[in-house]
Amino acid sequence: MPSHQKGCRGYVFSRSIDDHRVPQHIQNLVIRDYAARHRLHYLLSATEYAMPGCYLVLEQVLADLPALDGVILYSMFMLPAAASERAEVYRRVLAAGGSLHAAVEGFVLASEADAGRWETVLSTAGICRTLEYREIERWLA
Repeated sequence: MPSHQKGCRGYVFSRSIDDHRVPQHIQNLVIRDYAARHRLHYLLSATEYAMPGCYLVLEQVLADLPALDGVILYSMFMLPAAASERAEVYRRVLAAGGSLHAAVEGFVLASEADAGRWETVLSTAGICRTLEYREIERWLA
């Protein structure tokens, strides 16, 4: 009997994520656990090429969205650094009627409002990355 369930494709990196190296098997464990906890049908992960700034595999996953329910990223920090490139990813996911999940952060992007929340987190993290830790401590005091 054929299944009508499409599933969510995992997406992992073979390079550092936010200056941290996470082995692919650990990324896949986190994605599988996320999928199980959220009752998502998990499809094997696609692994991005190691070259810095390369998103060829992500492009292929986005092209496959009509056959998927969505994509589960290990982390939202795997997305392109440029906000305009991330906006195009969000647009393509939403246009296909899919969803984008960030397993580590527990975020789901299923609407334009969600895209705004993702961008707030990513842009804030980008600003904080340039600050000295003592400066952040001073603000919090």
